[in-house]
Amino acid sequence: MAPVSVSVWEDDVIQVQRKDEQRPGSRRRGGGGFLWLLDLVSGWRSYSTSNCLQTAAPFNQVSTCPAPIEGPAPQNNMMLTLISSNKCCGGFQKVFEHDSSELKCKMKFAVYLPPKAESDKCPVLYWLSGLTCTEQNFITKAGAQQAAAEQGIIVVAPDTSPRGCNIEGEDENWDFGTGAGFYVNATEDPWKKNYRMYDYVTEELPQLINSNFPTIPDKMSVSGHSMGGHGALVCALRNPGKYKSVSAFAPICNPMQCAWGQKAFTGYLGNDKSTWEAYDATVLAASYAGPLLDVLVDQGRDDQFLSSSQLLPDNLIAACAEKKIPLVFRLQPGYDHSFFFIFSFIGDHIKHHAKYLNA
Repeated sequence: MAPVSVSVWEDDVIQVQRKDEQRPGSRRRGGGGFLWLLDLVSGWRSYSTSNCLQTAAPFNQVSTCPAPIEGPAPQNNMMLTLISSNKCCGGFQKVFEHDSSELKCKMKFAVYLPPKAESDKCPVLYWLSGLTCTEQNFITKAGAQQAAAEQGIIVVAPDTSPRGCNIEGEDENWDFGTGAGFYVNATEDPWKKNYRMYDYVTEELPQLINSNFPTIPDKMSVSGHSMGGHGALVCALRNPGKYKSVSAFAPICNPMQCAWGQKAFTGYLGNDKSTWEAYDATVLAASYAGPLLDVLVDQGRDDQFLSSSQLLPDNLIAACAEKKIPLVFRLQPGYDHSFFFIFSFIGDHIKHHAKYLNA
């Protein structure tokens, strides 16, 4: 039997080919025991030509072939397992799982690939979800895919915390532990080994996305909701110039001054409040000295967490005004903290980011 190689195509089927065959419309290069194939999702990838199975298989059975072992993609040698794929707004909404080196556990993330990604590289918008969410909430409730398809933007939505780490107490509270990573790098036991969501979303995940999908690496923006809005603002303010724009829905703006933030920061970072400042958007805005950062924040006026002083947007508004950071803050009458609120205005946020990502 002639050596075979595997290539992932847009129909989510692993196509197995003889080394001397080529699918019409594909491109190939290389040799010497490896076959390089250009697929529409991952770019050039190298596979061994000697030990792949000569059978077609669904993409979620990708373990029938070894991961790419050399070449520019993936640069970090991380294996992706496809969990689901659905045609949506002309593109594909996919969910993948991988072993995270930063969090020391398996992590899932969702990625929406707009139609443009089939033929060209695209900018990326990272979405950070709120307390109790997984990667599923945003992709099934927010309705962002239509606007992302129109603007040609890849949208990546990770989970909100490590999972299954067998840490005592990690599942006891809805606002701390599982589903509540708060996008910090924990420094306290027993959380510091796994709860490193800040480095995961700012370093490991972008490297993984850029290695495996047709992205423009220097064109990315960040957005989020509630705890994720806090995360988005912190990521942008701590990394001047890294993100082209930032937006948030009902963000926790000043976590050092609210019950949610105080609980999370004490547990993850300890009692020294000076260490909390690196994860507080209001504090970071007050000392921001980077390039122009255009900030859009939507807040529901009937949000129960606004009235209970968990969100504290006035503090962020004051800090941004003092530092002359452009902030558009929209208080939306009648809206609460739910995904109905996000669904209503997500199109505006995608357009906000498109101004900078597509410039």
